[in-house]
Amino acid sequence: MGGEQKYWYNLATGQVERGYESPAVDRAGPFDTEEEAARAPELLAERSRTWAEEDAREDDWGSSSAQS
Repeated sequence: MGGEQKYWYNLATGQVERGYESPAVDRAGPFDTEEEAARAPELLAERSRTWAEEDAREDDWGSSSAQS
């Protein structure tokens, strides 16, 4: 299924769109369902939090042994 058949969340308007209705810079996605696209802000926040936690763990990796 191509991107034109997927759902996107428009970051500028807060609306769910099907296909390439708006410029790429304004779209988050693609999502398989309209419901998933509607949850985009929540999903993006969760993913950002997860990535930040992973980065913090990677930054701390080996730091306790380096101080010994």
